[in-house]
Amino acid sequence: MEQFLIHALTEYGYIILFIWSIFEGELGLVMAGTLVHTGHMNMPAAIFVAGLGGFVGDQIYFYIGRYNKKWIHKQLRKHRRKFALAHLLLKKYGWPVIFIQRYLYGLRTAIPMSIGLTRYDAKKFAIINFISAQVWAAITIVLAYIFGEQILGLLEYAKHHWYIALPAAALILGSIAYLFNRMEENIILKRKIRHANRNLSKTAK
Repeated sequence: MEQFLIHALTEYGYIILFIWSIFEGELGLVMAGTLVHTGHMNMPAAIFVAGLGGFVGDQIYFYIGRYNKKWIHKQLRKHRRKFALAHLLLKKYGWPVIFIQRYLYGLRTAIPMSIGLTRYDAKKFAIINFISAQVWAAITIVLAYIFGEQILGLLEYAKHHWYIALPAAALILGSIAYLFNRMEENIILKRKIRHANRNLSKTAK
């Protein structure tokens, strides 16, 4: 199984990286950086392909928001907090949020969809999105390349001590999800407080 995986990544690594980058995020880029470290991938090619995949993914989400508003409104019921947070971040920070959204857990799809729902210029979004995707890919892959030896060591340890690695990974992911959920709740609560204060001010007048 291990030999098959290595062969697949060696033969079809760039195709896998491109598809992975469309749907997922940093894990695929870390794998690519590690493969660059071992000499199975070329650094500039890996960065460009990963960035292109990230760009394509966000373009898909953007146009889903622009041309499938009925479907988005259905999703709003299930993921109301995420879309509310995405809207607030976009309103507060403007176009730079396109850069930072790639590192915001749970918002990578919500933010491009939210931008698509607005009248934001599609060409401007595409240009910023492409640049931010390449920067995102470069930062993550270069860091994984630099720490490639340590990453390989962790993978080797996890392979032989999976009973420790799996609970530890679950704990880390759970903690990240919890922190971002708290952040969503705090931001939305502050918004409700500001809205209530404005209503009180209007009533007082």
